[in-house]
Amino acid sequence: MKMIQAKSLLSGRGFKTVILVVVTFLAGYFVHSFLHKSPVAQTNEHTDHQAAAQAQTVWTCSMHPQFRLPKAGQCPICLMDLIPMTTEESAIGERQITFSQAALKLMEVQTTPVERKFVEAEIRMVGKVDYDETRVKNITAWVPGRIDRLYVDFTGITVNKGDHMVDLYSPELISAQAELLQALKAAGSISENTSDLMKRTTLAMLEASRNKLQLLGLARAQIDKIENSGGPVTHITIYSPMGGVVIHKNATEGMYVNTGTPIYTIADLSRLWVKLDAYESDLPWVRYGQEVEFSTVAYPGQVFKGKISFRDPILNAKTRTVKVRLNVDNTDGKLKPGMFVRGVLRAKVAQGGAAMEPELAGKWICPMHPSVVKDQPGTCDICEMDLVATESLYVTASVPDEPPLVIPATAPLITGKRAVVYVRIPDANKPTFEGRQVVLGPRAADYYLVREGLAEGEIVVTNGNFKIDSALQIQAKPSMMSADSGHEIFEVPDEYRRQLWGVVENYLLLQDALASDDKYGAAKAVGQTLESLSAVEMGLVSGNAHNAWMASSVQMKSALDKIKNAEAIEPMREGFEGLSNELIAVVGQFGIYEGKTLYKLNCPMAFNNKGADWLQADKDTRNPYFGASMLKCGQVTEVIGEEPK
Repeated sequence: MKMIQAKSLLSGRGFKTVILVVVTFLAGYFVHSFLHKSPVAQTNEHTDHQAAAQAQTVWTCSMHPQFRLPKAGQCPICLMDLIPMTTEESAIGERQITFSQAALKLMEVQTTPVERKFVEAEIRMVGKVDYDETRVKNITAWVPGRIDRLYVDFTGITVNKGDHMVDLYSPELISAQAELLQALKAAGSISENTSDLMKRTTLAMLEASRNKLQLLGLARAQIDKIENSGGPVTHITIYSPMGGVVIHKNATEGMYVNTGTPIYTIADLSRLWVKLDAYESDLPWVRYGQEVEFSTVAYPGQVFKGKISFRDPILNAKTRTVKVRLNVDNTDGKLKPGMFVRGVLRAKVAQGGAAMEPELAGKWICPMHPSVVKDQPGTCDICEMDLVATESLYVTASVPDEPPLVIPATAPLITGKRAVVYVRIPDANKPTFEGRQVVLGPRAADYYLVREGLAEGEIVVTNGNFKIDSALQIQAKPSMMSADSGHEIFEVPDEYRRQLWGVVENYLLLQDALASDDKYGAAKAVGQTLESLSAVEMGLVSGNAHNAWMASSVQMKSALDKIKNAEAIEPMREGFEGLSNELIAVVGQFGIYEGKTLYKLNCPMAFNNKGADWLQADKDTRNPYFGASMLKCGQVTEVIGEEPK
């Protein structure tokens, strides 16, 4: 019995053992099959995965990122091994670039939306106070004779209308008086028996004698005195025809004069002219009737006002300026002819970039005296000319339909005839910016009007755009300075390059003066640079080269004007940056004179770490943006021309 139970127990345990062995064997078989797959199968599977990964990868060169290839290999230029790009990097466009938030913060990038708004163009001009030519009169001799007395014997005396000025002895005048006395005697001998013909003839001769004396300069009271006394006067007294200041004395006592000889010049200084120089680029803003504020060093802090009454139709070819004339009231006598003045014109800008003045809409104005403005047509109270509609002389608008599209002046990077703006791409995973070429209108104070290339609401970079542009250049993408962005190179005659080198030489004088903290030397160099710009002959180039130079010269003159009008050296340096950027673009397009060399330098700390470039004739860094405080800040980034050996 016990033997039978033992056998049964053994049989149950043996069955379990068999099952365990079978399960273990099957598990081992599958593991062994997986770990010992055939080499051919493993190779095929690995190849399939690798091909799929390579199909999604773009390969580039770290030194020449313009190359983007679909498979690994070597760079066609430097033969370095290509590296894979991230999906984000390969997906962005040719003119786009992506930064991390940390990099963006370090670059101090600032943005602002493109908007429509009314802006003012602030035009700064310089000039002098001058006489009102309509209020300058000459006192002349009406008859030949000898000056026996000058009542006003030096210049600067103020006289009133009717004051006696000169006693003149004239034999011709004595003969004319004798004719009057004879005619008067003949008229007194007329009786009742005298024929009517004789009466009329005698009286006509008497009246003719009186008129002759009046034409010779005698007043009616003097003629009456001669008739009452019955004898001629030996001297004629010349009276002042107007009140004013004697500005010239052209004769002395005892001097013989002929008819028409000037004796005095008198100017009425109660109204004066102020003649200002407006640059060619500022002419779109200058119109008749605009009010201009100006100041003079004689009265610091005091602002004078005048209205534009005339704009010279001829441009000065040397200075590229046009004379603008103001009519100014001077009843208090503070302004003196010859005073140097600085004027500011604030022109409101309508859509399309035209100057506007809502207050003049629907009015009538005198073209000769723009201070005369009326609600209805009529004649001028001063010159009696017919009034004209203000719209014929001035762009007016009561309520413009739509303000112009504008961007801050720091947004565009301007080189030659191109302007590049960096626009932030919306809805990107990382901060992404796109370089875009735009067409700009005129500059109005701190804004540029936009003609083409941007839409309202787009976000543009206003600070840090040079750093973004530099990053694009490092990646060999189209940037402000690259040919792919439209930087055209021109072939021009050697004579033209020689004239351009004259501009460069004066620029280098300006650079040295700023590096030496020499404000007065810089001001002198500005004048020389303007002269050299005007000396460049336009006839040597034509077509696109001519257009590019004209656009660049306008920008350079605008920058030089900013330096010229600056009262301290720091604003001079701000203007110098714009001049440098434009001149760097010019020498890049037109080249430099044969045998010459220029060095382009960059200081990354200039203008609150924004960075700025300039040109030098040698490698020894002399920083024009800091002067003595950081004279050696900067390094050579490019050699232009052939470097001396």
